[in-house]
Amino acid sequence: MTIYFVAGEVSADNHGAALMHSLRELDADVRFIGRGGPQMRAIAGERFKDWLGDAAVLGLWEVIRKYGYFREQFRETLKEIQKSKPDAVVLIDYPGFNLRLARALRKQSPKQKIIYYISPQVWAWNRGRVRKMARFLDLMLCIFPFEAELYNTSGLRTVFVGHPMIERLPAQKIEIERDPNLIGLFPGSRLREVRQIFPVMLESIHGLRKQNWNLHFEVAAASQELAAEMEHMWHRHPADQPHGLKARATVQIKVGETAAIMQRAFAGIVASGSATLEAAYFRLPFVLIYKVAWPTYLAARLVVNVKYLGMPNVLAEREIVPEFIQYRTKPKAIAKALWQLMENADAREQLISEFDAIIGKLGTGEASKNAAGAIIEEIG
Repeated sequence: MTIYFVAGEVSADNHGAALMHSLRELDADVRFIGRGGPQMRAIAGERFKDWLGDAAVLGLWEVIRKYGYFREQFRETLKEIQKSKPDAVVLIDYPGFNLRLARALRKQSPKQKIIYYISPQVWAWNRGRVRKMARFLDLMLCIFPFEAELYNTSGLRTVFVGHPMIERLPAQKIEIERDPNLIGLFPGSRLREVRQIFPVMLESIHGLRKQNWNLHFEVAAASQELAAEMEHMWHRHPADQPHGLKARATVQIKVGETAAIMQRAFAGIVASGSATLEAAYFRLPFVLIYKVAWPTYLAARLVVNVKYLGMPNVLAEREIVPEFIQYRTKPKAIAKALWQLMENADAREQLISEFDAIIGKLGTGEASKNAAGAIIEEIG
């Protein structure tokens, strides 16, 4: 059995590697080809292409700038699939590339099995595409329960497999008491995000330390490169007054400690993305912020049609986590909202209770196993 994978982001590489492990448990001889990241390549072998360095982009203008590259990769992928004739093509998230690929594949090979894992969030930007997707996909594997209902009504066979985060995070739990003076900062995993969001977080520190001079902050960096960039930004930032440079010791930037910081901190400021659900899983009260370049934001506003940006709020169907997006990313307002979560015990407990209810909707921690079983069944 041969399965061709396409994953274009770090998170998709994580999910893809876990899925490959589960598929191998069901069929030890299954062969993997395609393109993804280093984790998937380590399982699949040298024929598998690690293209994450070029494929993982953020924002409309970065996509436009690399249009020629993506066009060439698109053509190569179609040729590889046509030549290898896999039993199934599994597309993981990455809708800008993968939805177009699925449509082209259906025209090129009408009988090719095409399976989508980590469904694109069309419910946020174009629900009308759901019925069109049913024409060129054979199976949709969803990680949120409400998505399955949406896709099934369109005639596309859909299975809710659970959220892969639930199978990954239990191993990262630690026994530790929260530090009442520690605030966690989570500015995102991409350089462009960090450059927009981290300065807002640094400005928010001033307002928070006016409330309590003993507060200190730990910043989660996704890589050494991002840590170095944030160190540079922090050292250029005006130091707290009145103690000047002494206050710089209040901010520590740490690589690979996201889960630990979420469990040590008393509250947090989290950039919109997968980290918001991780914070909810670890029961960390937080506020959400997000800021991008204005052209990207305006372009997104033309197509995105949702009330809330953060998944905890989407799942709760109301704003349980305060959201500060684009022009609302005011440091004083962010500091005020976070301070309320630190000082108001009732508000903290209510939010934590909401988090528990949300996480309870995301499955039992066997997303990869469930997805692998559905793929094998679909291939038949």
